[in-house]
Amino acid sequence: MNATAAAPSRDDFAAMLDESFERADFSEGSVVKGVVIAIEKDMAVIDVGLKTEGRVALKEFGATGRESPLKPGDVVEVYLERVENAMGEAVLSRDKARREESWVKLEVAFNDNQKVEGVIFNQVKGGFTVDLQGATAFLPRSQVDIRPVRDVGPLMGTPQPFQILKMDRRRGNIVVSRRTVLEESRAEMRQELVQNLEEGQVIEGVVKNITDYGAFVDLGGIDGLLHVTDIAWRRVNHPTELLQIGQQVKVKIIKINHETHRISLGMKQLLEDPWQGIEAKYPAGAKFAGRVTNITDYGAFVELEPGIEGLIHVSEMSWTKKNVHPGKIVATSQEVEVMVLEVDPVKRRISLGLKQTMQNPWEAFLENHPVGSEVEGEVKNKTEFGLFLGLDNDVDGMVHLSDLDWNRAGEVVIEEFKKGDIVRAQVLDVDVEKERISLGVKQLGGDPFVDTTGEMRKGSVVTCEVIEVKEGGLEVKISETELTAFIRRADLARERGDQRPERFAVGEKFDARVTQFDKKAHKIAVSIKALEIAEEKEAVATYGSSDSGASLGDILGAALKKREGGSED
Repeated sequence: MNATAAAPSRDDFAAMLDESFERADFSEGSVVKGVVIAIEKDMAVIDVGLKTEGRVALKEFGATGRESPLKPGDVVEVYLERVENAMGEAVLSRDKARREESWVKLEVAFNDNQKVEGVIFNQVKGGFTVDLQGATAFLPRSQVDIRPVRDVGPLMGTPQPFQILKMDRRRGNIVVSRRTVLEESRAEMRQELVQNLEEGQVIEGVVKNITDYGAFVDLGGIDGLLHVTDIAWRRVNHPTELLQIGQQVKVKIIKINHETHRISLGMKQLLEDPWQGIEAKYPAGAKFAGRVTNITDYGAFVELEPGIEGLIHVSEMSWTKKNVHPGKIVATSQEVEVMVLEVDPVKRRISLGLKQTMQNPWEAFLENHPVGSEVEGEVKNKTEFGLFLGLDNDVDGMVHLSDLDWNRAGEVVIEEFKKGDIVRAQVLDVDVEKERISLGVKQLGGDPFVDTTGEMRKGSVVTCEVIEVKEGGLEVKISETELTAFIRRADLARERGDQRPERFAVGEKFDARVTQFDKKAHKIAVSIKALEIAEEKEAVATYGSSDSGASLGDILGAALKKREGGSED
């Protein structure tokens, strides 16, 4: 090779420059073309057509990936920072030229929403730096992968696609995402996989993740949710009872949402539904043994067979324990006998009763203690309307205030009792349906009203003794009894002029007629007027009539004479 070919002359350089710089823009801050005219140690001398040359470190060209080293005559693009510095040389940069080239390409990709290739080469606060063929971008840690990545080592130094999220050329900021690319890729793959699946299809998968509400099953690139209620027909408190990560399972596709690509799976749907023909299997009124599987505030669930559970409502758990938490009556895993109360195959509900398997304590009480019998109980509570006594089988009976004493007010008598006292009483009434027992204390001593009145009834004539004279009438005591009554002014005489209380004196006795007699209510009313009317009617009927011509005085006189004669006889 001759010298001319090996080392281009100044004329050759001039020709190449003329050709290269015909349309060159030599404004500062732009990328221009230049020719390498010499290599001096670690610097390349480049002529860009200005008065002086510029120098660029050879290491800036090392990043270009050239197979052969830079040599004189090579045409390169450099960034013109300044036309002339203090030493009279042009200030050039190959790195900035490459960066400018990259920015132009990246802006086009950003505007067209295209992916760009880059290499993660360093870790910084909050993320990583990525080389986008000369331009440096920031990759936030949250944008590295779909799921958090602990070790990013395998990803560094490997060319891979990124999506530009934000660009600010003035500040030189670029933000990229690897996660967006992966999500887009996964969405495309999911869409393709979903299109090949159908509702009702039975497919095998691997349990990928387990949560409190179910398990995610990998169906070969796409996940489906196996909800905890679709794992088995029986109650499953947590999926780990039947599943474990990595387990291969056969599932049925229940539902596919083609918009969100969500797939619902089921395992129990591959088995026979135990609720078919449930009414015939568990008829209302029948008793069965079961196991308590779950206890809540409102009752307890009992498993009758795998996949079939019924609820014992708290109101059906005990005859006597009211407002008690179900956990204090039954325990989880306890074997119990229950009665079927109602079956709803549509809602898949069975109502069970626990207390129905035991005898009604009110029925048992009535059998052992019929009305009229005597019982003994402890005072459990005192209220404004009576006493509550604890009786057999945890049932309570109530003694009303009116049944404490015959003569004294109940409000006074109840103060003589205190909690814990043992009291004897008589059974007055037992209402099994309403679960009520009525007791009486005063009934143990007999009824003085009944005992003293004997054969007295309405219409009887009794002798009364004046106890007190009042403006409105007389307070009297009925002879041979302890009973008192009040005779109103209007009942003191038949004639209006004689209806004066003051014509009577305390201690005076007279006969009167019983106008009201109620043994149950202990009420008695007497009237002088009623007796006079009754005697008058009797005299008229006996000694005269309306057409006899006799006057009322004659009739009454005859009657009186007859009575006096009868007395003499």
